[in-house]
Amino acid sequence: MNTSKNIKLVIETILVFIGISILSVYIHKLQIQNVFLKWLIYITILLFQGLWFYRFYIVGHESSHRKLFMSNKTINDIVGSIILLPLMTPINIYRKIHMFHHGFNRKDNHTSVLDTFTTQNPSRIKTIYFYILWYLSVFFGGLFLHSLISVILFLFIPPKWARKISPAFNGWTLKDQLKAILLFSLGVGFHFSIFYLFGKDIYLWTLGYPLLSFAWILSLFVYIFHYKTTVGRQVRYNVRSVKRIPFFSWILMNFNEHATHHQLPNIPWYELPIKRADLPKEFSDKNQNTWNLFTAIFQQIKGPRIIDETKD
Repeated sequence: MNTSKNIKLVIETILVFIGISILSVYIHKLQIQNVFLKWLIYITILLFQGLWFYRFYIVGHESSHRKLFMSNKTINDIVGSIILLPLMTPINIYRKIHMFHHGFNRKDNHTSVLDTFTTQNPSRIKTIYFYILWYLSVFFGGLFLHSLISVILFLFIPPKWARKISPAFNGWTLKDQLKAILLFSLGVGFHFSIFYLFGKDIYLWTLGYPLLSFAWILSLFVYIFHYKTTVGRQVRYNVRSVKRIPFFSWILMNFNEHATHHQLPNIPWYELPIKRADLPKEFSDKNQNTWNLFTAIFQQIKGPRIIDETKD
């Protein structure tokens, strides 16, 4: 059952990507006198392309959990690596970062908690700085850059140095790093091959601009299930879910059931709705302050958590 569903998932993911790429190029070359109408159509397509790159990201997420093809870890990682080529993200780096997230999510005010800034005696200037940094992170692609920097550190910092930067690097070896560099090179090669074979315009409208759209969408979406949720040692409960919206649940593979995923991370994407696990009441009361996807996105306007360590 797992194999057949995920074969269909992978085929669908690739075919929709090809189809939307062809449509994007067609709109680009179409002679439409009304420039405003042409750009309105294209921006709509571009947003969908960014969301579909997010689909790549979530298929990679299933592969990082070894749930894409449970019976064969090698096939799981090969297919996951192929799907992640447009994102140039090595599956073993993805897995390492994501497993750290699951194990230490919002454990304390310093660990795996993106919306929190700790300081001493925060001045007004420092507070303004933290707010600006947060808004740039969420609404202007900054969290994508944060993820990109994390990948680059795994790729190029010697493992013994990397472990001093963050506990997320514990267990990261030179062999892992060389494998990651090879996978990253394949992703870069995929981008260069599309550019070389089809030219600059085709590349920009199928990969270049959609990657920028993805950077913005990832930054908007990536922390909505954890923003200002509880902080503490019971890390699997520091999370929220949102209600299903058919279109987004299809693209995001039921990722809206995020509380279930954190409590039962081995459940495949297609079983999340039917095996929903509610949060314990003390966590639900604090974390489930919205069931609306769009409210979850826009409530990030409230800004970051700023912790004055002198008061601890």
